[in-house]
Amino acid sequence: MIGALWTAATGMGAQQTNIDVISNNLANVNTTGFKKSRVNFQDMMYQSLKQPGTPNAQGAQVPVGIEIGNGTRVSATQKMFSKGSLMNTGNPLDILIEGDGFFQILLPDGTIAYTRDGSFKQDSDGRIVTSDGYPLQPEIYIPQDATEISITSDGTVSVQIPGNNQPQQVGQIELARFSNPSGLSSIGRNLFVATVASGDPVINNPGAAGYGTVVQQFLEMSNVQVVEEMVNMIAAQRAYEINSKVIQAADEMLGTASQLRR
Repeated sequence: MIGALWTAATGMGAQQTNIDVISNNLANVNTTGFKKSRVNFQDMMYQSLKQPGTPNAQGAQVPVGIEIGNGTRVSATQKMFSKGSLMNTGNPLDILIEGDGFFQILLPDGTIAYTRDGSFKQDSDGRIVTSDGYPLQPEIYIPQDATEISITSDGTVSVQIPGNNQPQQVGQIELARFSNPSGLSSIGRNLFVATVASGDPVINNPGAAGYGTVVQQFLEMSNVQVVEEMVNMIAAQRAYEINSKVIQAADEMLGTASQLRR
């Protein structure tokens, strides 16, 4: 019965983490480019009282053993990179990645971060930056007198300059891919950084083999499905309650045992 107390406690702790992850998913239901997380569980080590195949008193092998589990734990919180819904904004600097790939962003410390959030802006120098002012890499500058910005599916950025009938190319958007995107580390602000688990980024132009294309005036929204998360939350809440009832039942059994008299 003491074992049941600790085993059920691990279940309550694991479901608390599950609820924390679900709440973060729901909080970011309207976050551009957000990718939901999923909690993975695994059972903990077992107490083996009898190994399968152990010979009995008559010399025959028992077909099954006796193993008592010791609960569960969270093994991973996995990012799910399924496609989010699309939104037409009409903003020329809103860019959608249709397919695989990440935009490259230069952080203040000189490192490169990666994002699916294509809601870009211009800073005072005309440079294309994120909402936090971090520049897109490679850097692209929009001339102050540009009257129109055009971004093709292969990432070519062109502008229309007064007095010039032909569009002027000002930059090229490049995308990064990873062998294991789920191994990227989230640092907030819709940004990821590469890790040993994600592998090194492979850079190429949009539309290259294995890379998505870019679409101007569209954004990829969060891939969180509210109904799915609500169902997951109800399941997690019920699992938490059931584990708490196991603790209550084990406590009552201990109470009964402690009241036995000689």
